[in-house]
Amino acid sequence: MGIVNLTPDSFYGGSRAGDVDAAVDRALRLVGEGADILDLGAESSRPGAEPVGADEEQARLLPVVTALAARTDTPLSVDTLRADTARAALAAGATIVNDISAGGDPDMFGVAAAHPCGLVLMHMQGTPRTMQQSPRYRDPVAEITGYLAARARLAEEAGVPAGRIVVDPGIGFGKSLAHNLDLLRALRAITGPRPLLLGASRKRFIAELTGAGVDDRLPGSLAALVAAWHAGAAVVRVHDVAASVQFLTVLGAVARGTGD
Repeated sequence: MGIVNLTPDSFYGGSRAGDVDAAVDRALRLVGEGADILDLGAESSRPGAEPVGADEEQARLLPVVTALAARTDTPLSVDTLRADTARAALAAGATIVNDISAGGDPDMFGVAAAHPCGLVLMHMQGTPRTMQQSPRYRDPVAEITGYLAARARLAEEAGVPAGRIVVDPGIGFGKSLAHNLDLLRALRAITGPRPLLLGASRKRFIAELTGAGVDDRLPGSLAALVAAWHAGAAVVRVHDVAASVQFLTVLGAVARGTGD
């Protein structure tokens, strides 16, 4: 899953696209590098980010969804926590809703149930503005496992087929370094039988371990893919598609003992 940010304030400048043409160009370049899914976000969820209004979010997002739907068959995911934005994006050609609030909008599950779309449910403690203000858990693995299972059940009860639901433990979303590492070690247990999405690309925990600035965190991002691979992740959300595809191709070939 290649990241295209339609925001001026996302934490990694390499993923930002300032207008529709730039967004389409970046997205098609990621497809050429091997992206199987494009994830489009029009509201920054970096730590400390202030929310934008629904009108502004949709003004950034919908023209890009429409343009890409006409240019590529690659599935389009929209990173939004608003049901109205999800509904409009699905009508414009998106096929996946990536909801970092896991149904915080009470209408989100109904929207997902009414469309033949995938639904990603992510764990976050707090909001992007507050989530890194001393996050606390008694047992992060158990609490996040229970939360994701409960949110997935609610989505199913609202009519979303189980096979369309993917869960994401939310690395960096209301977690300390220790919490993030605990989660990376326990990914298979956290997600259980459900497909897993992991988004660890260029995140702050890499800097906490290595001191690397955001532009220098590709090696750490690739290391996190090892945890995703061992857990059988269905989707990895990345800024650097070409490097990630190459890394996972070699890792898989070595593990299988074959060059096929």
